[in-house]
Amino acid sequence: MAGDQKARAKKEQAKGKAKEAIGRTAGNERMEAEGRGGQSKGDARQAKEKMKDVFKH
Repeated sequence: MAGDQKARAKKEQAKGKAKEAIGRTAGNERMEAEGRGGQSKGDARQAKEKMKDVFKH
């Protein structure tokens, strides 16, 4: 299960980064902001999983 969550975090980060880049290229500030939000969500999920790993060992 932890591996699934880590993969999901990476996927959210990549999706957010791509969306931000597309938004920046197209000049769409809303899409760019949504991309940054997706990256943040992925970062938070990744941090949560890392904390779980710290307390697991």
